[in-house]
Amino acid sequence: MAEYMQMHDLVAELVLPAHAPAYITSVFETARELVRHSYFRYEFTTVAVSISLFALERAFGERLGSKKPLQKLVERAADEGIITAELAGRLDAGRSLRNKLAHGDLTGTALTPAMAVAMVKAAFDTAGLLFPGPAEGSS
Repeated sequence: MAEYMQMHDLVAELVLPAHAPAYITSVFETARELVRHSYFRYEFTTVAVSISLFALERAFGERLGSKKPLQKLVERAADEGIITAELAGRLDAGRSLRNKLAHGDLTGTALTPAMAVAMVKAAFDTAGLLFPGPAEGSS
C-alpha cells in the first residue's frame, strides 16, 4: 500500500480553482480523485482527463459566455490573452486524446498516471486563470 500513498503526492499539484463555481470545482475534484485511484484501476487516468475537459468546457462557457466546441473556446481564450499559447497546446493534446478515446482510436490504457496528471493539471491551471481571485487590495 506504500505505492498507493505515492498517488497522493502525484496529485498534490492538482489544486482546485478557488474562485470557480462549486459545480465546476466538484467535477475537477472528481478528476483529481480518478487519477489518485488509478492505482487500483489504470483506466481511470483517461477518464480523469476526459472529465477535467468536460469541466473546463463548462468553465470556458461560463467565463466566455459561449457554448462553442472546446477547441474554439481554447483558441478564443488564447487569442484574448486569457491563457498562453503553451497552455492552449497542452489543452489541445488533452482534447485530442479525449476525441481518440471517444472514436475508439485509443484504449483506456493510453496514459500513465504522470501523463494524465500533466493533462489534468493543464485544465486545472486554465480554470484558475478563468476564475481569478479578487485583485490584491480590493474589497
